[in-house]
Amino acid sequence: MALTNLLGLTQSQMVDFVQEALGEKAFRARQIFKWIHQYGVDNFDDMTNLAKPLRARLAEVAEIRAPEIVFQGDSKDGTRKWVLKVDGGSAVEAVYIPDGKRGTLCVSSQVGCSLDCSFCSTGKQGFNKNLTPAEIIGQVWIAAKSYGLPVLDTAERRVTNVVMMGMGEPLLNYEPVVDSMRTMLDDDGYGISKRRVTLSTSGVVPALDRLGTEIDVSLAISLHAPNNELRNVLVPINKKYNIDTLFQATQRYLDALPDNRSLTFEYTMLDGVNDQLEHAQQLVKLIRRTGIRCKVNLIPFNPFPGTDYTTSPRPVIEAFQRRLVNANIITTVRTTRGDDIDAACGQLVGSVMDKTRRSERYIKLQQVQ
Repeated sequence: MALTNLLGLTQSQMVDFVQEALGEKAFRARQIFKWIHQYGVDNFDDMTNLAKPLRARLAEVAEIRAPEIVFQGDSKDGTRKWVLKVDGGSAVEAVYIPDGKRGTLCVSSQVGCSLDCSFCSTGKQGFNKNLTPAEIIGQVWIAAKSYGLPVLDTAERRVTNVVMMGMGEPLLNYEPVVDSMRTMLDDDGYGISKRRVTLSTSGVVPALDRLGTEIDVSLAISLHAPNNELRNVLVPINKKYNIDTLFQATQRYLDALPDNRSLTFEYTMLDGVNDQLEHAQQLVKLIRRTGIRCKVNLIPFNPFPGTDYTTSPRPVIEAFQRRLVNANIITTVRTTRGDDIDAACGQLVGSVMDKTRRSERYIKLQQVQ
């Protein structure tokens, strides 16, 4: 009989498991849930407020199993990257970025990605598999344990923000991603504020509409171009859900939130491609026309082997930023972090196990000696 991996269960799912599989009362679910996520326990014998017979029964039917850490590397700027082996033999990457009292964890949702955005190294490896809830929340669990537990001790907490911006398109792995975010938000889990859990999407409109009815988290849109002609090249899903369709969906998402929140448009700066002042002016007109509440995050392109793109020069990025700021659009420039360990935005690749099982196709498995 296959063991149930409790790491991937939400608290409500844990209640169902405890009642149906163990015949125990619901309050036991909360105890187990807190042991896993607040104290990083993966051995039932360590759950000391559970009776020994219950701990023995748990060991017979369940497990607490995170992805296997095959590499951990630290950047000179404090960024930490994990390469994690998941079921099937493939690997994904997670990145922790410290910034004063704030610590942001970038989490992957898929092995590879099917959207093939032309400037993203993950997309170049193709799609291999969706991550399970345990493989997604396991990245948070590993990072929290890496920096000290219990995670709800605010004096010790290091993971204050989580962004679903790692490998994959989160909305194409909908249920596992949403379940994982529920555990991130749960006060008995990681207790992270809804404003500090961010989902980034390239624009899977039907799933975005569904998201707005099921969970309240912050939203980032991978825009990267101010017009459909250019976005069709950079972000091919635009051919199915164009900019107008995407903006209408994002407005519906914002309208459903209980507060006056804005979203973030991510815009990777590619030299000579989307970084000219005419592009900045088109972006200004687009935002003004739609009236959407937003800020823009300009992301210097991070090169990877085989790409034809180069990074926009700093003066070009600053001129682009000024044009938006002068139009009263809040615009930031993302600081490149972790590029010495290939942990910067757009550089996450990992490795992929060929689905036919005939061979392994290693795209890149970064290791710092």
